[in-house]
Amino acid sequence: MRIPFNKPYCSIMGIENIIDSICCGKISGDGKYTKLCNEWFQKKLERKVLITHSCTAALEMMGLLADLGPGDEIILPSFTFVSTANAIILRGATPVFVDIKPTTLNIDENLIEQAISSKTRAIFVVHYAGVGCDMDEIIRIARKYNLYVMEDAAQGFGAFYKEKPLGTIGDLGCLSFHETKNIISGEGGCLILNNPNFIERAEIIREKGTNRTKFFRGEIDKYTWVDIGSSYLPSDMISAYLYAQLEESDKILNHRIKLWNLYNNFFEIYERKGYIKRPYIPAYCRHNAHIYYILFENFNKRCLFIEYLKKNKIHSVFHYVPLHSAPAGKKYGKIASEMDITNRVSDTLVRMPLFYQLDDEIERIFEVIEKFFKEAF
Repeated sequence: MRIPFNKPYCSIMGIENIIDSICCGKISGDGKYTKLCNEWFQKKLERKVLITHSCTAALEMMGLLADLGPGDEIILPSFTFVSTANAIILRGATPVFVDIKPTTLNIDENLIEQAISSKTRAIFVVHYAGVGCDMDEIIRIARKYNLYVMEDAAQGFGAFYKEKPLGTIGDLGCLSFHETKNIISGEGGCLILNNPNFIERAEIIREKGTNRTKFFRGEIDKYTWVDIGSSYLPSDMISAYLYAQLEESDKILNHRIKLWNLYNNFFEIYERKGYIKRPYIPAYCRHNAHIYYILFENFNKRCLFIEYLKKNKIHSVFHYVPLHSAPAGKKYGKIASEMDITNRVSDTLVRMPLFYQLDDEIERIFEVIEKFFKEAF
């Protein structure tokens, strides 16, 4: 039997919610379940949250809310998904890439200040694998130079930095509910509005640049086009599925932590032998078991490992091709530091299968890996 890299978690409650949303007669944006999701997050995070059709949409809204434009520069890691950079480029601004730390694989806060110029407007941080960046230092730098801090916490649902949920620390934050994430709706995301000054305009941008949200709240007698915007609302059927996942989120996260710990305990002996490196979790972070990865010594050993698992019907994957080395990164971006860590991590990282239903298969994964290390080392 083949073991996939990911298997989306599905519950009967999610299916029942979708049926209920259809029966309610409103399956477009901001229906019953979208409002329930917004309220769930507002209660949990104690701030305004807007559900979107993707995390990419939330990132694009960040760029709009910060009024990014031509001539502006935004500092970010190169080791991230393209949506982070696209949110900058779509506004005509320039991504400025800096290297990551060899420990957490997050942006190296010690390289940020040297990348700041008179054109710098914001710092986009990415919490890789649900492990928080050093936000105290990043916020300190941002305040010193009057910069926005935007949190790409796509992988961060249920993770914390010093007891603060990821996505709630900077001026704006976002989460992803893509099917590969811990809590899913197929496609989906949300924008977290930590700065109250952004709330009214965020509602307008999300509703195609209209004040339609105010109209539905009865605050105005008609709505009209008042600002730039787009259609960032999810279908209520998507929100219905998401709401079921939110209701079960503690159970899902706790089980993923259990599986993550099994991996971490298993790989300890191979790290002690010097074959691989395991994830590093700082004391100030509480991670969410979004990714379990290992780092090999070099590219060739990484490829041998992935191919060996593939022959044994186990699907493992590498992760990002660094944005600074991609064709669009070279065209639109700038590099503000050496990229040695980013390049090495990209060549040596392997992501292991990790999903809710993995219990019955994880022992077979361990057996295959044990054979690999006996044969390859």
